[in-house]
Amino acid sequence: MTKWVYGFGNGAAEGGADMRNLLGGKGANLAEMSSLGLPVPPGFTITTEVCTRYYDDGRSYPDTLSEQVIAAMEKIGEATNRSFGGAERPLLVSVRSGARVSMPGMMDTVLNLGLNDQTVEAIAREAGDRRFAYDSYRRFIQMYSDVVLGLDHHEFEEILEDYKDRNELSLDTEIDADAWLGIIGKFKALVEEELGKPFPQDANEQLWGAIGAVFSSWMVPRAVTYRRLHDLPSSWGTAVNVQAMVFGNMGNSSATGVAFTRNPSTGEKALYGEFLVNAQGEDVVAGIRTPQDITEKARQEAGSNNPSLEALMPEAFAEFQSYCDRLEAHYKDMQDLEFTIEKGKLWMLQTRSGKRTAKAALKIAVDMVGEGLLTEHEAVARVEPASLDQLLHPTIDPKAHRDIITTGLPASPGAASGAIVFSSDEAEKARAEGRKVILVRVETSPEDIHGMHAAEGILTSRGGMTSHAAVVARGMGKPCVAGAGTLRIDYRNGVINVAGRQLKEGETITIDGASGQVLLGEISMLQPTLSGDFGTLMGWADTVRRMRVRTNAETPQDARVAREFGAEGIGLCRTEHMFFEGERILAVREMILAETEDGRRAALAKLLPMQRQDFTDLFEIMHGLPVTIRLLDPPLHEFLPKSAEELAEVAAAMGADPDLLRDRAHALEEFNPMLGHRGCRLLVSYPEIAEMQARAIFEAAVEAARKSGAPVLLEIMVPLVGLKGELDLVRQSIEAMAKAVSDETGTELNYQIGTMVELPRAALKAAEIARSAEFFSFGTNDLTQTTFGISRDDAASFLGTYQSRGLLEQDPFVSLDQEGVGELIRIGVERGRSTRPDIKLGICGEHGGDPSSIAFCEGVGLDYVSCSPFRVPIARLAAAQAALKRASGT
Repeated sequence: MTKWVYGFGNGAAEGGADMRNLLGGKGANLAEMSSLGLPVPPGFTITTEVCTRYYDDGRSYPDTLSEQVIAAMEKIGEATNRSFGGAERPLLVSVRSGARVSMPGMMDTVLNLGLNDQTVEAIAREAGDRRFAYDSYRRFIQMYSDVVLGLDHHEFEEILEDYKDRNELSLDTEIDADAWLGIIGKFKALVEEELGKPFPQDANEQLWGAIGAVFSSWMVPRAVTYRRLHDLPSSWGTAVNVQAMVFGNMGNSSATGVAFTRNPSTGEKALYGEFLVNAQGEDVVAGIRTPQDITEKARQEAGSNNPSLEALMPEAFAEFQSYCDRLEAHYKDMQDLEFTIEKGKLWMLQTRSGKRTAKAALKIAVDMVGEGLLTEHEAVARVEPASLDQLLHPTIDPKAHRDIITTGLPASPGAASGAIVFSSDEAEKARAEGRKVILVRVETSPEDIHGMHAAEGILTSRGGMTSHAAVVARGMGKPCVAGAGTLRIDYRNGVINVAGRQLKEGETITIDGASGQVLLGEISMLQPTLSGDFGTLMGWADTVRRMRVRTNAETPQDARVAREFGAEGIGLCRTEHMFFEGERILAVREMILAETEDGRRAALAKLLPMQRQDFTDLFEIMHGLPVTIRLLDPPLHEFLPKSAEELAEVAAAMGADPDLLRDRAHALEEFNPMLGHRGCRLLVSYPEIAEMQARAIFEAAVEAARKSGAPVLLEIMVPLVGLKGELDLVRQSIEAMAKAVSDETGTELNYQIGTMVELPRAALKAAEIARSAEFFSFGTNDLTQTTFGISRDDAASFLGTYQSRGLLEQDPFVSLDQEGVGELIRIGVERGRSTRPDIKLGICGEHGGDPSSIAFCEGVGLDYVSCSPFRVPIARLAAAQAALKRASGT
């Protein structure tokens, strides 16, 4: 019989941390903590395989699941000496999700399950505290109605807020037992009015309702969006964790909190977290009450008058501190923990590797090597390459004037400017229109995930450092200021009121996630510099990786930035990108529209000195490093004059009749220009183009070598080759020009000629093409387009549907399609090397900066990847991690 349920608690467990894929992260770590002897409330985990079966079988459960759940519930009852649904000593449980990778706030949770009109009285008698019992019951009704029954929790909040307003109360803790009893009556009446049936009283009905809701939440839009943004497969599913309740809301000797073993923003080795007295876990992250600091040091730094956990409950704090140290040493990583103190007794509810900023990740990894917890190789493997993107963006110039509107909590570092928007839908719309915005909310919820992704940064008036906004923003690498309590946000009128000032939707603000400041207007920024922990870790990574990392660059600025970030050459210089400005585009248009070779050569003569200077600059910046220059590859439609004014300008420059030029432009228009007269086809038709570019390249190489004293490592790449004969013809033009320049300058030229493999035919005929090519660079942007037969410019209209319906796990233009496009690359590599064993092989599409695609490149043995300048550090680290995995056989 298949085992669907795994128990834990009382110092033993049926699973462990190594069973994350089956038990999910939460369940695996609860089991691990139980086995380590930590105080974990007993419970059980329903495996992720049940979730997969649930969806595969039309939302139904395996036949034997029910009996296994019943047996597991009985074991919890035995461990706690309680009875589920019983009239005396009733067992209450929590029901939580637990995917293999943490998805904070994305899926549903139900607490206090098992309460009904009968068991609440038993809990009141047992606790000797009617207020606690009724407070727990109203929480359960509200949460269960929202999560399981589908009623909006705001309707319950309105009842509660109305009572507090009428009685001039500000906190839930000020409501007494009799008042809670009356509110519960209104809650139950609301459920019956909305659903036509009473709130469920049967504990088993409640349990299965909650289990089904957790599994169903795996496919709610916010969870689907989160998985898409973080490239998590829907096939993984979630586990369900059912666990005996412990209560942090049993008076002033009880509390609940969340903590990190190190600061998740800076990486500082210091306990970092918040707690609330007489509360349940949801209260800490909901922002309804202001949480208190866990340590005295943090309280003093925050200038808070509220006592810390260390001062208020010193014995529980000391025990908790010891568990933090033990778990961090056990997992060899910074831990994110949840805990509850019930009448002075500490219970550990969760541990997991904590989400952190890139800055913190680097510091923690480097520090742990110094502490002897990690090796250098383990530290390199620990940091997520994509997270480095957080370090590569501007910060506020310290010299800039700051008009400070208000200050909140520095919840996620970095800085951003944008127009104020108050809804996630508006943020997403603005991004689609190319507008930068700051999402301003009282507090964010999981439904805001798409708006948080679209915005430049997030600002909230409520919530702490562990609120939803803070945790999600840090994971996304977005700056966030949380808990800016002086803000009064008026959604209806689209304004913010703060300290006598009013800001309207659309006004520009800047948020500084490092200081918590909210500033008026757009503030000047500084470009990032990489040093310290970053330099240390990248140094370790560079000793590990096998593949080289180059950059895609056409401008001196891009080349300099890339070199500062550690680029080891230019893997792709797209020469057509050099022609979109001023006199250049005019000369290109003259060349395209000329009907004779003489006319084209006249236009090319104007371009020659511009190209020569462009290449000279790049060669000087990259002295001593290889530079791959791709010959002209313009889809002609990108350069043809679009307006009458542009046509008249070209006609005047050429001394030609505008009407004749218009006819010529129309004749050159193509139905499918991306598959038209471009790349080597243009060079075959008009060899004078290749001659001009080759002359500019070689003359620049001579000049740059003379100036820098370093040889130019030159590679000339012929684009869009599908036939060996195409490459041979263009190669002849290049070699003839090399000889001419060499003769004219008395300089020996060293260069290689290769091709960009971006057509399926080129990959299939790689053995033949390699006879004429000294290197291949796989142009995966076009190779993906030509393999799938879709345009990356138009694919967005349906790729989202393909992903949501499970046809594609990822956008193939973002992460390489390893099964299809990858198979063509494998073929190209194998066949190219069969003819030319020493052929140089690289990749220069956008996938060159994608970590999973880089891992594929390592697997097939490419020599280098090339990516945009700001992704060079990401590629360096990803290449190192890929080499480590390949060496370990994982």
